[in-house]
This record gives sequence, C-alpha cells and structure tokens, in this order.
Amino acid sequence: MSDGRGAPRIAVIHAVRGAIDPIGDSFAALWPDARVDNLLEESLSTDIAEAGSENAAIQERIADLAAYVTKAGAEAILFSCSAFGASIDRVKQSSALPVLKPNEAMIDQALDLGSRIGVVATFAPTLQSMRPEFEDRARGRGIDLCLEERFVPGAMEALNGGKAEHHDTLIAEAAATLEGCDAIVLAQFTMARSRPVVEAAAAPVLISPDSAVARLKHIWQTR
Repeated sequence: MSDGRGAPRIAVIHAVRGAIDPIGDSFAALWPDARVDNLLEESLSTDIAEAGSENAAIQERIADLAAYVTKAGAEAILFSCSAFGASIDRVKQSSALPVLKPNEAMIDQALDLGSRIGVVATFAPTLQSMRPEFEDRARGRGIDLCLEERFVPGAMEALNGGKAEHHDTLIAEAAATLEGCDAIVLAQFTMARSRPVVEAAAAPVLISPDSAVARLKHIWQTR
C-alpha cells in the first residue's frame, strides 16, 4: 500500500529484461516518490514471437501476472512490452486498479503533435500490436492518421549482445528515413536509450517510459 506520504506502489510487468532500467530512469526523473516493483517474465517475449500473435494461453498468463501483483499490494499496473495490447486490454476491463498499456500515453502525446506519425520498433510483434492502438485513438479524436512504420532488424540482438551503440545507430538510421513526420515514436521501453542519437537525425522523438510515468503520476494526483 502507499505510505503515509501518499507515495503509491506501482507494479511494472516486463517481458524483456532491458525494459527495467529505462522505466527506472523515467520514474527517478519524473516521479521519484513512487515505489516501483518490477516483475519480469522473459518467456513471454519468446513465446509470442514463436506464436506470431497473442493466443489464448498468452492472454491468460498476462491476466495471471496482473492478478499476482494486485495480490502483492500494487495500486497501479504498468505493462512495459508493447506486443501484448489485446491481453492488456482484457486486464484493463477486469481490474479495479489503474492499468496502463506501455504506449497509450505516448500515442496520445504523438497525436497531440499531428497526424503523420513515424513508428520505429526493434521487435516485430510490436508493430502488429501498435497499429490498431494508434488507429483507435486517432479515430476517437477525429484525426486522419498517416502512420509510417519501420522495423529495425538486428537492433534488439545487438542490444542483448552488449552492442548498445550499434543498437542506437541502427535505430537512428531507420528513423532518418521517416521524412515529414509530425512526431517519431520509439515503440519499446528498451529503445529509450536511443533518443539522443535519433533526435540528431529526426525530431520530435517520443519515448514510452517518460510518457507512461507522466500519465501515471497524473492519474494518481487527480484520483
């Protein structure tokens, strides 16, 4: 539960280890009073890549993780992996807690900037999940969306192999091909570290950890 000063307990559910530090950095910079509990289940990313989509078994596992952190005392839940949108939507519908998808705050922020949005991802299932999210949010706001997507092969493997600078360079090169965009979004928490080099090639650039933490803080302060 929250402490006497009102600091909430936020559960962040991860499918990749590399997302933990970026969200920690964003909380430290934007909401240091929050208590952050990280829960990592790495097999989810492997299993959805092999399955090609969110099957019933994956959706049940996502629901089980949300139930677990709720029982552990979480007062809000943030998911950090963008590939599980449909599963997280089911959790949002059934949970009494605030539940945030990894990119929903960033999507709104991008649409505030315009209708032509570039999306860069290093995990292919993320693009499959994010397009309908963008389309739904744009439709609800009456925005005629133009979405330009770039998958960056080899970038995630470079990051996991300890070649972080190469990871960043590959992402920046992909972002540089997105011309005339009102905003470019880096679609995964693991990509947040790349923003400085991407901004050198294209702007403005949004990252999901910062947007998510800002949204959670707003939800908590206005509850």
